[in-house]
Amino acid sequence: MKRRQFFGYCLLFIGGCTSAQVSSSNSTNVNQPEKLRFAVTDVQGLEDLESNYGKFRQTLEQVLETPIEFFPVESYTAAAVALQSNQVDLVLTGPSEYVVINARTKAVPMIALARQNYYSVIAVPANSPIESLTDLKGKTVGLKKIGSTSGHLGPTKLLMDAGLEPNVDYQMEMLSLQDRTDALLNGSVDAWGGSLVDYQRSVLTDGNSEPDFSIIAQSSSLPNDVIMVSSLIDPNLVTSYKQSILDSQDQLLKALVVSEETQKYQGAKFVEAQDSDYNVIREVYKAMGAENLIQ
Repeated sequence: MKRRQFFGYCLLFIGGCTSAQVSSSNSTNVNQPEKLRFAVTDVQGLEDLESNYGKFRQTLEQVLETPIEFFPVESYTAAAVALQSNQVDLVLTGPSEYVVINARTKAVPMIALARQNYYSVIAVPANSPIESLTDLKGKTVGLKKIGSTSGHLGPTKLLMDAGLEPNVDYQMEMLSLQDRTDALLNGSVDAWGGSLVDYQRSVLTDGNSEPDFSIIAQSSSLPNDVIMVSSLIDPNLVTSYKQSILDSQDQLLKALVVSEETQKYQGAKFVEAQDSDYNVIREVYKAMGAENLIQ
């Protein structure tokens, strides 16, 4: 598969922005929105948003002292369009999605969510002759969906660092978690790439055990999830929001980890975020021939 075919379907954005509608706050001397509209890129539909993030929304509303309403989006591309058209103010998204949205909208990171055990790993069967990443040259690696930070870009970065060029020195098979594990077990892929949590949840279940598999590489901590803020929000207000979140993070995190969907944030913490934190993601996109997606 040609490298540039990977992300061609993603380049479906609408240009332009409208002016933000804000009201003046005399107490803070900044433009204070009457409400904030909040999207989460990996949850579709208002019902699922309420179920998974409703308590967090309510708590964030109290912390920021501003009404917050959900704005459901079908994908991160839809979130980008919503930011461009001034339909949404805050977007919770992953690191891979962040760099694409940032390139198209100039929305900036307000605060990051540092997750526990957020690493990518590459594993092989214990009896495999593959002992290192360089042994994967000419082989097939089972990965998660295109654009997944931990299941696609993270493993790709590990292979890049070992000198292997994506889809030149090895082949990728994009598979669901269960299909990826089955493919590793039946030998239709030579290696398994994904998050450490997925590895522990899938490869080491159903009677499998650590001695049956071998992790041959683990990444450093992956970039954090992030709450982005529209470039139309006053920067002074963004600074105030960020500090309020840091000051109230215990109650916010308690309200966040309430469902199976949000268990990934168990043990997480809010931390400062800088755009440069995500340059490693941009590096992988460029190596895969997707420069247009992030420019």
